[in-house]
Amino acid sequence: MAQKKIPMRQCIGCQTSRPKKELVRIVRGPTGEISIDAVGKKPGRGAYLCPDPECLKKAQKKKALERSFEQPVPAEVYEALAVQLSRTAGKEAEDAQE
Repeated sequence: MAQKKIPMRQCIGCQTSRPKKELVRIVRGPTGEISIDAVGKKPGRGAYLCPDPECLKKAQKKKALERSFEQPVPAEVYEALAVQLSRTAGKEAEDAQE
């Protein structure tokens, strides 16, 4: 039986390819707002990050989100993403302990 294909995506921070489900999708919606897409189904242009705050810092330093979304990204958005990523990382750590 053929092995099921696993979709791979590249982290815009560290440039490593990982399975799509291991990464966090950040989406620019049709109206231009930027948010984390927890489900992976929001409409708009998406970019993927490892659930690691260091990858977000690297992406900010390289202006990877600006390049992916083809628009300037304010510092407040990076701060909000950092808070949401830390919550996501904390939740995954709790799930791993159970």
